[in-house]
Amino acid sequence: MYSFTVAPVFLAIGPLAITLIVIAAILVVVTILLAILGRKAQKRQAEQQEQIDAVAQTYTMLIIDKKKMKLTEAGLPASVTANTPWYSRRAKAPVVKAKVGPKVMTFICDPEVFDMIPVRKEVKATVSGLYISKVQGTHGTHITPPVKKKRSLSSWARRKIREAQDTK
Repeated sequence: MYSFTVAPVFLAIGPLAITLIVIAAILVVVTILLAILGRKAQKRQAEQQEQIDAVAQTYTMLIIDKKKMKLTEAGLPASVTANTPWYSRRAKAPVVKAKVGPKVMTFICDPEVFDMIPVRKEVKATVSGLYISKVQGTHGTHITPPVKKKRSLSSWARRKIREAQDTK
């Protein structure tokens, strides 16, 4: 009689195909996990935004200075730096120093609003705690962000050539 040995299916496919199937399975699992974590983060952000909007107040303030700096160097209260996650303490954050009434205070600013804040001018800002979320002009005027020039590769090359010739 004939005796056939049946090899498992995965041996008949080949090692390259098995490796590709395993990698594809891992990618599918990672994609599903990232989608779930992304939805949770989106819900958490929406809740935080509701809390910020609930306690927001409008102040008139004179902007003294604005910089992007580490939270530990910004001169914020100790309670703010203590409640900041460890991975965010070293990251640079938009910080605004402003005079509100007779007091000079340090605020953290929304990154989208940071470019619109004029230095050494008076603005009306929507503030929630120490977080500036919206800015407008003093008398209801709209503040436009400064236009950033896009530099092309050729202009960069010309500038570098000019700098090299100036140093000679």
